[in-house]
Amino acid sequence: MSPASTGASTVVGAVPSVPAPGSDTRMTPGGPGYRRMSFALFLAGVATFALLYSTQALLPLISGEFGVAASEASWTVAAATGGLALFVLPMSALSERFGRRTVMTASLAVAVTVGMLVPFAPSLGALVVLRAVQGAALAGLPASATAYLAEEVRPKALVTAIGLFVAGNSVGGMSGRVITGWVAQEWGWRISVGVIGVLAVACAVAFRLLLPAPRHFKAGSLRPRVLLGTVRDHLSDPLLRRLYVIGALFMTVFGGVYTVIGYRLTAEPFGLPQGIVGSIFLVYLVGTVSASTAGRLVGRFGRRGALYLAGGTTAAGLLLSLAGSLPLVLLGLVLITAGFFAGHAVASSAVSRTATHGRAQASALYQSAYYVGSSVGSTVGALAFHANGWTGTVGVGLLAVLGVVAVTVLGSRAARVAARREPVGAH
Repeated sequence: MSPASTGASTVVGAVPSVPAPGSDTRMTPGGPGYRRMSFALFLAGVATFALLYSTQALLPLISGEFGVAASEASWTVAAATGGLALFVLPMSALSERFGRRTVMTASLAVAVTVGMLVPFAPSLGALVVLRAVQGAALAGLPASATAYLAEEVRPKALVTAIGLFVAGNSVGGMSGRVITGWVAQEWGWRISVGVIGVLAVACAVAFRLLLPAPRHFKAGSLRPRVLLGTVRDHLSDPLLRRLYVIGALFMTVFGGVYTVIGYRLTAEPFGLPQGIVGSIFLVYLVGTVSASTAGRLVGRFGRRGALYLAGGTTAAGLLLSLAGSLPLVLLGLVLITAGFFAGHAVASSAVSRTATHGRAQASALYQSAYYVGSSVGSTVGALAFHANGWTGTVGVGLLAVLGVVAVTVLGSRAARVAARREPVGAH
C-alpha cells in the first residue's frame, strides 16, 4: 500500500515540479537529495532526544540538590515526555496546514530556546514546568518527520529512512546522557544541561540548512471537524490501534529502565561515579544499529516476526539486568536497547505505511501513545524502584513486554482470519 501520492504539489518557497506521467519523483537511497534529507532528519532526531531526556542521567544529582526522592525527580523526565504526548496531535495538524519543514523548524527553535533557560531553574517545580514546555515544543518533530518521509521517500525505502531518523534519536539520547554525566561530575547538573542546549542549537541550524524543500506536500485543513474525522478514521483501524499500543508498551520498558538505572549504578554494590554512569548510555549505539537495520528484519521475518524478535530481545535483557555482576547488567542494557529501538522502528514505519490519508495525524497518535508510555514508564518504574528496588522496575518492564507479545499475537490471529475471508487483501 503506497503511503504517499506520487503527484507533486507546491508549497510556499518550493519550486513546483511537473513529473512525467507515471513517474515517481520521490527520493530513494543514492538518489538526489536523499543523503541530505537523511542527515538533516538524523540531526533533528539527535536534538530531540538529547533535549527530551537531558535530565534523565542527572536524576541522582537533582534529587540531591532539591532533597527529593527518585519518584519526584523523575517528573523532570515525565513532564517533558508528557508535554510532547499532549501536544503532538495539535502540532501534527499545524504541519498538515503549514508544512512539515516549517513546523519542525519552529519546534526546534522554541525547544532550544527553552533549553537555554533550564539551567537557571530556581526550584524543582520551575524545572518541571520548563521541561513540560520544552516537551510541548518538541511535539512538532516526531510526527512531522515521519509524515515528511512518507511523502518524500518511496515506499520500499521508507522503513530504512525512518530507521535512520530513529537512529538519530538513539544517538541524541546517548550523547546527551554521556555528555551530561561527565560534565556534571566536574561542574554540576546545571552546566551539563546548558551544554546539551548548545549542542541542540547546532543540530537545529544544520537541520534547517540541509533539509530539502518538500515536493509532495499537499496542504490540509485546520478545521477541528476535519481533524477529528481523521483521528476517528485512524482509531477505527485495528492495525493502527495495535501499533499505537505496541509503541506505548515498548516505551514503558525503556522509560522505566533508563530513568532508574542511574540510581542503581551509583548505589552499592556498584557505587559508580556520575561520569561513568553517564558513559553507560554508550549502549545507545546498539540502538542506532538495530533501528537502522529494522528494514532488513522486516524483510526477513515480516512485521510481526520482527516485533516478536524485538520483544524477546528486550525481555532477555531485563532478566539479565537482575544479576549482581556489572558486566551482566551492561549486557542486559545492550539487549534492552537493541530490542526497544528495533521494535520502535518497525512499529512507527508500519504506521506510516498503513495510513492512506492524514499521515501526520496517524504518526502523531503513535507518538502520543509512545510518549505516554515514556511518562508512565519513568513514573511507575521509579515508584516500583522505591518500593521493591531494581526487581520492581524489571517487573514493570516484563509486564509491558508481555503486552507487546499479546497484542502481536492478536494481530497474527486477525491476519489469519482476514486471509481466510479475503486472501488477496490481507495484511
